[in-house]
Amino acid sequence: MTGGYDVVVLGGGVAGCVLASRLSEDPGRTVCLVEAGPDYGPDHGAWPHSLRDAHALPRDDVWERRTEVHRIRARVLGGSSCVNGCWHTWGSAHDHQEWESAGGPSWSAAAMAPYRHKAVERMRLRQVPDREFSVWARAALAGARELGYEDVDMGAPGGPGCGTPLINALDGLRWNAAFAYLDRNRPNLTILSGATADRLTVRDGRITGAEVVVDGRRETLAADTYVVACGAFGSPALLMRSGIGPADHLRAVGIRPEVDLPGVGANLTDQPGVFVPLTPTPHLNDALAAKEREGELYVSRMLIRAASPNCPDGAWDLHILPSAGDPLFGSLPPGQYEAGISAFVMKPASRGTVRLRSADPDTPLDIDPAFLSDPEGRDLVTLRHGLEIVERLAATTALKPLATGHPSRDLSDDDLRTRLGTYWHPVGTCAMGRPDDPSAVVDGEGRVRGIADLRVADASVLPTVPAANTQLPVLALAELLADKMKEAR
Repeated sequence: MTGGYDVVVLGGGVAGCVLASRLSEDPGRTVCLVEAGPDYGPDHGAWPHSLRDAHALPRDDVWERRTEVHRIRARVLGGSSCVNGCWHTWGSAHDHQEWESAGGPSWSAAAMAPYRHKAVERMRLRQVPDREFSVWARAALAGARELGYEDVDMGAPGGPGCGTPLINALDGLRWNAAFAYLDRNRPNLTILSGATADRLTVRDGRITGAEVVVDGRRETLAADTYVVACGAFGSPALLMRSGIGPADHLRAVGIRPEVDLPGVGANLTDQPGVFVPLTPTPHLNDALAAKEREGELYVSRMLIRAASPNCPDGAWDLHILPSAGDPLFGSLPPGQYEAGISAFVMKPASRGTVRLRSADPDTPLDIDPAFLSDPEGRDLVTLRHGLEIVERLAATTALKPLATGHPSRDLSDDDLRTRLGTYWHPVGTCAMGRPDDPSAVVDGEGRVRGIADLRVADASVLPTVPAANTQLPVLALAELLADKMKEAR
């Protein structure tokens, strides 16, 4: 048994950094933050350039390399804030209605607003500076307005429209959650990196220890409260390895069930989309090359929030994302760039699963996003509506002179499925719910059913995905749940 803490936070990603920071503000509370990946230290300049560079999407510090794109997840202190696109947007009032129904009034738009503001301030989120707009981004904004979309604040609840995200990029520096939240000078905060959380030991409805593997050796951390913040893939996996989950599945992989919770690993929700490639004109290539020489070339700096016919009034269920710059995958000759427009389904009806292949934490998980699998075919209809908007946007007087392409609306269903990508926003695998919901894993304060001293506090607790990029909502929910834990002490 290694030491003893008031709180052990398992997972040093976005939510974990927030929780460790807020809970250790009380000097009388000892907190241990556990992260499987590396901690590159308090000196920002000592971090690898790829993680500091806000222009790119680094893929070195991840759990699996050369794998399906929907499986990519960060393995580094700071989590996805170290490897994503530095974008922060917020969902609609309809999202909050779904969350409030599952978790209570703390999840309303009004109740969560202070936590959203705290996250914006701590992450130093800002509007996109004028100098970071490329010719393509400016034309895309003009094209959106040409289609009738009004300018909206992407960092707050609202309605459909066009605009720019809030970004955690400071003059090209990716300001990740570890930089923003972790105070290395607090003697009551221990950061344990390179430590894979294997399982929690359960006895008589309580956790008696958290087993972690460090440099090949197994250690057990003891605490009064354990918080799982390993993300939408890692959190259900840790619970299942601990015997907390669907009993039949646990027995099938040789794990003794401790608490039968069928919702663990179910309800996986991510946002699928299709990228429609366009051919840049020589003028656009030259303009992008000039922007790159200035060190100010960003692939995307604007988006459209759009509503399909299936969408509730006042909400949106599509992101239309124009992009131009270095390709996300592969490479092009110098002076040549990739351009295109993506349509992402923001409120999918399809649900996937996260399951174990074995009890070994080093065995890759069985992750099935089940994109476009809803029986009624609503997601496919929504996607096709998004592709119609893509086609109309590409044909506007603002964008048409910069790139040419071919219509995508005539693609068959099979063609669309083969071209599917992801927005990398998985949620829902340890979903919160009301006491009478048999699929719920946690309550509105993140407390796990059937276990007295265990909470989950990350994207996995959201029962539905917001119509937004999920980093800002996850920051806010971690701020909220940290406050709930403080009140419970």
